[in-house]
Amino acid sequence: MKDYFDLPYVNWSESIVFRQVKRSDLPALEWDGEYKHLRNVYKSAFERQLKGRSKLWIAEHQDFGLVGQVFIQLFSTRVDLANGTDRAYLYAFRIKEPFRNSGLGTRLLNLVEQDLINEHFIETTLNVAKDNPKAIHFYKKNGYKIVSEETGEWSYRDHNDVIRLVIEPAWKMTKKLI
Repeated sequence: MKDYFDLPYVNWSESIVFRQVKRSDLPALEWDGEYKHLRNVYKSAFERQLKGRSKLWIAEHQDFGLVGQVFIQLFSTRVDLANGTDRAYLYAFRIKEPFRNSGLGTRLLNLVEQDLINEHFIETTLNVAKDNPKAIHFYKKNGYKIVSEETGEWSYRDHNDVIRLVIEPAWKMTKKLI
């Protein structure tokens, strides 16, 4: 695989395919080990996708593989985030550094939102870390509004089967799709 840090600027968007995650994509979601600790989270999200409860999307470059991702939870125990009928929750939205500020994130977000509209969803929600001003700006630029604060407390079982507690104060943001 080529090293994208050594290449001159090219129009990335011409070489990107957007598609839903397949089982064989799960290792790539770990982003070369950076998110290995979330392996079980990704596996669970994929299993929910197989049951129609979630959707996992990736942006894939023909030479560099996975360069972006976003997950959508259609159903949640927190119906204020996702209720399975008209409100969905976006999370794990990432674009690899060399591909940022190229319009890729906006294209991926627009694709996901259009897919949700096609399935009759009318609102999306997400939580964004309070200490991530670039992401907050991105979401605001794309029509999201801050509606409340979130404690950002959640837990998961990491790749070593250790329960990890996350506390990441966040803003809850929403967007009406139609």
